[in-house]
Amino acid sequence: MRPPSDARTALVATLVLLATSVSAACSSEPRAPTSSVGAPKGVATAPPSRSAAPDLATSAPSTPSAPSATAPPEPDEAAPAAAAAAEAVPPKPAFTATVSAIGTDLAARMTPTSWREGCPVPLSDLRYLTLSHRTFEGGVATGELVVHADVADEVVKVFRTLFDAGYPIRSMRLVDDFGGDDDASMAADNTSAFNCRPVAGTDRWSEHSSGRAIDVNPVENPWVRGTAVAPPAGAGFVAREPAPGVILPDDVVVRAFAAAGWSWGGAWESPVDYQHFSTTGR
Repeated sequence: MRPPSDARTALVATLVLLATSVSAACSSEPRAPTSSVGAPKGVATAPPSRSAAPDLATSAPSTPSAPSATAPPEPDEAAPAAAAAAEAVPPKPAFTATVSAIGTDLAARMTPTSWREGCPVPLSDLRYLTLSHRTFEGGVATGELVVHADVADEVVKVFRTLFDAGYPIRSMRLVDDFGGDDDASMAADNTSAFNCRPVAGTDRWSEHSSGRAIDVNPVENPWVRGTAVAPPAGAGFVAREPAPGVILPDDVVVRAFAAAGWSWGGAWESPVDYQHFSTTGR
């Protein structure tokens, strides 16, 4: 049975109203755009989700790149050690020498042992030398000689050469320390120069009397005539084998004296005087 017409009319109106409401609701629901580009004017885009990761290419601030660091040079560990070693090395010994006139005190020391009235030269013609020399123990000592004033500077040059060459000298004292006794000075292996005395066994003056002769290391360089040896301790060096203090032909000692114009007694035939150097060859 159909509803009355008034009822049908009311039902239709209700359905129409319901359909209109549904349509309006559907048309007013916002749609999420797929891109903000091209969105209609006045239509808001959906805000990004808080959980969504930001677009690093567009939103992340650019971080300046750190400057490239240059590694500092590594310390040279050898440098401090080398510097310390250089400081630990003692300075090389230097040769020193003095030349002076014979003063009052020295004249008293020399008189009447090595000098006396009647000697070939006055004290004013002599000079007192102090000289550095090497020792047999490897050290350095200061010795003394008295020579003629004319040869003083040349003698200094000779002993500077011997010092630089490392040639050792046992002792270098005035013969006055041995009472003017040449034999005692030789026995002590003492290098000496001036001594106002005659040549042994003669009445003529030795070259030492004028301060123009020097005897060097008499034990290692003895005076030899046949089987006679002076000093006696020099007998072990007659064979002339190389050894510290021994003077040999054309060695540094012979060359140094030759450069100063002095001759060597080791070149004599008989006697042979290995210790002796003089300006006259006698």
